[in-house]
Amino acid sequence: MSRNILLKRRAVLTGIAGLAAQGALANVPVSPIPTPRPSAPPPRDLAALTRALIADVGLSGEVACVMADAQTGQPLVVIQPDLLLPPASVTKAVTAAYAYDTLGPGYRFATRVLGTGPMRDGVLHGDLVLAGGGDPGLDTVGLAQLAADLKAIGLHEVKGRLLIWSAALPLIPEIAPDQPDHLGYNPSVSGLNLNYNRVHFEWRQQGADYQVTMDARVGTLRPRTGHARVQLAARSLPVYAHRTDADTGYEHWSVARPALGTGGARWLPVRDSGLYAGDVFRTLLRAEGLVLPAAKRITLLPEGQTLASRISAPLYDIARGMLKYSTNLTAEVLGLEASAHLNGAPLSDLPSSGAAMTNWAKAHLGMTQSQFVDHSGLGDGSRTTTRDLCSALLLQGREGALKSSLKNIALRQDDGTATPLSLSAKTGTLNFVSALAGHIAPRAGPGMIFAILTADMARRAAIAPDDRENPAGSQSWTRRSRRMQYNLVRLWSGVPLA
Repeated sequence: MSRNILLKRRAVLTGIAGLAAQGALANVPVSPIPTPRPSAPPPRDLAALTRALIADVGLSGEVACVMADAQTGQPLVVIQPDLLLPPASVTKAVTAAYAYDTLGPGYRFATRVLGTGPMRDGVLHGDLVLAGGGDPGLDTVGLAQLAADLKAIGLHEVKGRLLIWSAALPLIPEIAPDQPDHLGYNPSVSGLNLNYNRVHFEWRQQGADYQVTMDARVGTLRPRTGHARVQLAARSLPVYAHRTDADTGYEHWSVARPALGTGGARWLPVRDSGLYAGDVFRTLLRAEGLVLPAAKRITLLPEGQTLASRISAPLYDIARGMLKYSTNLTAEVLGLEASAHLNGAPLSDLPSSGAAMTNWAKAHLGMTQSQFVDHSGLGDGSRTTTRDLCSALLLQGREGALKSSLKNIALRQDDGTATPLSLSAKTGTLNFVSALAGHIAPRAGPGMIFAILTADMARRAAIAPDDRENPAGSQSWTRRSRRMQYNLVRLWSGVPLA
């Protein structure tokens, strides 16, 4: 670790007890003639006020927070700074820093279509290969453009097969195996991703029956997919059940008919994103006049000429979107890609990649107590402290890529007027877990860095598996925690509480 990092890290680790140790007369001006002066208002005891606010809320579980000067790292409020709690989606801020440092803000992902043989008179004498480069933002529109580009170069027949290569990153069927099967924010991850690896399920009642569809819709494009299929079942629970056909790789959903009502729609996760993308690409090729058999997976990328390609947005833009919308798929791709770059080859699973990010964060961000099991914060095993998070924010700097990537959160007073401060931060939410960390820029006074972690681990552990999507009491607990967090930001900034 460099001397500069050590010095900055020490600003957060030390000096906590020294905030009140300055001499009471250190700044008294010297005057030859004593003159009466108006009494200065006593300084605010932010630590005491913070503890009082937390006590008034009466949130069950634990609350930990650190607030420090953003330039010097001097801690101003310190409450349980070393308490290890889940960071939830605040993990994504660490992931963004990891990707920026390892890959660079200008890094781009490439999705290519290769031909393994010569192309003569519009006929490809070989296989057509859809080769994923890990792009987390690839969608149906992007695949449709690739299909149109093939038509534009005159390709109208393929003598070989349609192949997919998704091994640029490992195939991970789901980010957090302990989550319910049907949650769209817990999809698969691989080197070939599509629509954040979700399929759109829609149902409409028609008489005594239902019309159901599964498609890869984006905008006006709605290609049906045969990879993910659905049937209705005469049961009450579970509402959703999932299985994968071992021979074909097709994913079969069954849905409890009594739960459907008159109609609705939702996004369901895909467990094999490569086969899903290949199936949709085949449908889009057919629309351009290219009829091919079902896509087959290959593990080794063959040599061939690039017939069409799609280059992603720069990593900086991808990471900003991830932090704004908290997309788990994007976080896992960025973390896996950064770990693969450091390792020289893709790592086999998320815990291995999370461990690589943990080691990097210890060396580069001074996060000596933290442990990450993934890059999105969805996994239940990640832990961090408010001291570690403030160390990371301090070492990333007030002008760095991470600071400018964080979402600007507009706080409002009860009368609807804007709170006189700028808040750039990342939120995080799991059942009975809520976190907030980032930068505060008051209209007057120095900027601040802060981290707040709250969790009721006992209530979280007591959630039954079937209740994990929306356990009783979790939403109201989260609302109270978030309101407390924002009121702490207001308190520290010297503005009225909401």
